[in-house]
Amino acid sequence: MSLRNALLGLLVFRPGSGYDLLKMFDTSLGYVWPAKQSQIYGELTKLDATGLIKVMEEGPRGRKQYSLTPEGHAETLRWLSETRESRPLRNPMLLQTFFLGLLPREEAVQRLLDHAEASAKEHDTLVALRDTEEWDKDMLTVCGRLVLEHGIRQRVLEQEWAHWAAEQLRAGHVKGPDTADADTAGAETAGTDLAHQG
Repeated sequence: MSLRNALLGLLVFRPGSGYDLLKMFDTSLGYVWPAKQSQIYGELTKLDATGLIKVMEEGPRGRKQYSLTPEGHAETLRWLSETRESRPLRNPMLLQTFFLGLLPREEAVQRLLDHAEASAKEHDTLVALRDTEEWDKDMLTVCGRLVLEHGIRQRVLEQEWAHWAAEQLRAGHVKGPDTADADTAGAETAGTDLAHQG
C-alpha cells in the first residue's frame, strides 16, 4: 500500500480538498497508514500531474477540490484486484525485545510494561472513536470500521503479550551477559592464581 493508493481510494467515494483528505486520514486511515499534511498535498500534486485526479474548482487561499479521473478509478481497481500486499516484516519494537537481555532485568521488564501501557491507551482511543462515529453510512465507513476493529483487537493482543513477556523475564533464572562475563573472568583469575601457586 502507498499514500498514492490511499488518496485515490478516498477520492473514489467523493471529491475532496487536501484538507478534507487530511481529516479523513486523522480519523481513519492514519491508524494504518499515517501521513503528514505536506506528504498529502505533495502527493495530490503528483497525481494531478499524471492525470489520475483533476482539480474541479479552486476556492479562496488556493484551496483545490479534487476528483478522480477515469484513469484514476481504473488504477484504483487494478491495485485492489491485482496487488496482494505482503505483511510488513520489520518491527522495531520486537527487534529491541530480542536484545532486552542486555539490560538489567528490572529495566527490561519495565520496557515491556511501558509497551503494554501504550497499547492500552491506543486501545482506549480507538474504542472511543468507534463509539462516537456512525459506521453504516456507506461502504467507506463500513470498511473503515473493519480496519478500526483490527486496530482495537491488535492492541488487546499486544497488551496481553507484553504482560506475559514481562512475567517471563521476572521468572527467568538465566544470567545476563554482564554477570556471565564477570563470573567467567573471576573463574579465569582464580585458575591463574592456582597455577602460579603450583
